[in-house]
Amino acid sequence: MKVTVCELPDDRSAFATEWERLAKHVRKESSDVVLLPEIPFAHWIFAYPDFDPNVWAQAVDEHRKWMGRIPELGAAAVLGSRPVESRGRRYNEGFAWSDGRVVSSHKKCYLPNEEGFYEARWYGRGSRKFTPFSVNEWKVGFQICSDLWSMSNARSYGKSGVGLIAVPRCTGLSTDKWLAGGRAAAVVSGAYCVSSNRAGERGKAKFGGLGWVVDPDGKVLAATDKGHPFATVEIDEAVAEKAKKTYPRYSLEPD
Repeated sequence: MKVTVCELPDDRSAFATEWERLAKHVRKESSDVVLLPEIPFAHWIFAYPDFDPNVWAQAVDEHRKWMGRIPELGAAAVLGSRPVESRGRRYNEGFAWSDGRVVSSHKKCYLPNEEGFYEARWYGRGSRKFTPFSVNEWKVGFQICSDLWSMSNARSYGKSGVGLIAVPRCTGLSTDKWLAGGRAAAVVSGAYCVSSNRAGERGKAKFGGLGWVVDPDGKVLAATDKGHPFATVEIDEAVAEKAKKTYPRYSLEPD
């Protein structure tokens, strides 16, 4: 299966241009799955500490509109996260788009609350239960941005047979630290770990870019940068299956 990761700008005009470039890249590479950054279809509203219901509603609406444009990418499946409301509560929800159908998945559980990333003030925590879903016959698990640091959930994903961990992010300039987390999640799970991130800045939030594809033993197979914002790699489910039978995976039990 070919998977594409990316870094996309916060600026909305630049985003529209990069979206067209991403679509050309995906079609050229014949990608099967595209991972988008965290809440990609609106500017980073969580850069500001005070919740604004009108701004939230606009972000929800922008995602609704852009979700209708996903077929432009030409991939069989597209993963990402979006702002949603459910039973009177707001969440950051992972989604899997495939053949015109959108399946809701894990809601982000671990929420930052600091300068530029005031997410805990804008929406609520999802369940601590991280449940896999299926994409192109692969078993996939979401760890949305800060969820990546919950290594117990990465291990649980591996024990449940997940071959691909998807990490849509909106993270700052400490890209080395985040890549280290992605490599660790891959190693403890025995799964590929893929991530896409936002680039640019919004208010006092500065975004570091760097999408990646990491194999089940922590090897970085591809990484994006400012000059190369898209990367596509072919991954092999058999490699992930074999990795789960080797150290350290066989010695680890879920917490």
